[in-house]
Amino acid sequence: MSEPGPVLAGQRPMIHLVGHLAPADVQDVLRLGERAAVADGVHPLSEHVLLHLRHGGDSRSVHLLAREPGSAALLGYAHLDTTDQVAGPAAEVAVAPEARRRGVGAALLDAIIDLEAPRAGRLRLWAHGQDTAAARLAAARGFRRERRLWRMHRDLADPLEPVALPPGAELRGFRAGDEDAWLALNAAAFADLPDQGGWTRADLDRRMAEPWFDPAGFLLAHDGDGHLEGFHWTKVHGAPGHGHPPVGEVYVVGVHPRRRGAGLGRALTLAGLHHLRAAGLGEAMLYVDAGNHAATRLYASLGFTVRDSDSLFRRPSPAGPAAGPPGGGA
Repeated sequence: MSEPGPVLAGQRPMIHLVGHLAPADVQDVLRLGERAAVADGVHPLSEHVLLHLRHGGDSRSVHLLAREPGSAALLGYAHLDTTDQVAGPAAEVAVAPEARRRGVGAALLDAIIDLEAPRAGRLRLWAHGQDTAAARLAAARGFRRERRLWRMHRDLADPLEPVALPPGAELRGFRAGDEDAWLALNAAAFADLPDQGGWTRADLDRRMAEPWFDPAGFLLAHDGDGHLEGFHWTKVHGAPGHGHPPVGEVYVVGVHPRRRGAGLGRALTLAGLHHLRAAGLGEAMLYVDAGNHAATRLYASLGFTVRDSDSLFRRPSPAGPAAGPPGGGA
């Protein structure tokens, strides 16, 4: 595992294309991401990418490493996920704080653009945080925003209304043996959102193997006949040494389509917030698609306010319609 090395001003980084990262490279990338998260207040890589890095990766992913010429120092990293055959490949870029403003991010993104040139118009780029170098780089390279995720927060010391479950609903924590029923409900609840609804048993197992997983905070609602009708999976960020107090997350809330409109989603959200507050947490956060107006109204009514956002950009095909100004989106 290499420590951050010296940055030699004026030299372009060496970009290495890798199909599978060696364990030492994985550790270098994870440490680079943590340093960037401390510097920026937001992690440059999504949970999806971090899970693949920690658990062996995906054979269809491409990794790009930007290293100091003549040294092993890792200056930047890019992940290219090629698994979505419908929406197209998606990239994420991270640059070490000590290597900023010397073209590392641009070199990584240009290499990705060159790789995806035969599929022009399909390349997407995630930028985590509203005012980050990745967002500015996307604009500079002609990407246009097509989706925005809001990060909303609320103080758990503020009053919380009581949980009012619909008649016949019962609430309990996740138990071994619930996996298949939960996967079926998750697929039904998020049929129009493949990123979530398409989870497999392997996706679930990876998250259940994470240090933050707590079955008591994975709340399941059943009806009187024992059918799974909804869930609220909570998460806690920030173990000791992370530089900030732990923060609870409304990780995923899902309700079966047949129970929508009955107040179950609101009750489950509140149940999770009460659980997080009882665990001693002072703040809760969540991610929600800015275009999901029903969800954003619900969370606003429960005291959440927007603090930041992530954006998904797409680079239009040169042969396609003329690109307007970057931005827009939901």
